[in-house]
Amino acid sequence: MNKRLLKRHKRQVSRAKERVRVSEPDLRTPEQLRAAREASRTVAGRRNDPHALYSTPSILNPAAPAPEGAAKGDEGS
Repeated sequence: MNKRLLKRHKRQVSRAKERVRVSEPDLRTPEQLRAAREASRTVAGRRNDPHALYSTPSILNPAAPAPEGAAKGDEGS
């Protein structure tokens, strides 16, 4: 039984080695790396800001009266 397990292990290891993909090296220059890190930081800073999506004030004021042409009761029926 021990030989069988050893053979099975060898098979699994050899198949795993076939599947391994070596990652490509990062060919960016140090300046490009710094720029990418800085851009990533600014995006991360915006993600953590709870008001990022609503940074501009709303134009519509819910307390303002409706325009005169939009009132439902003004129809002459």
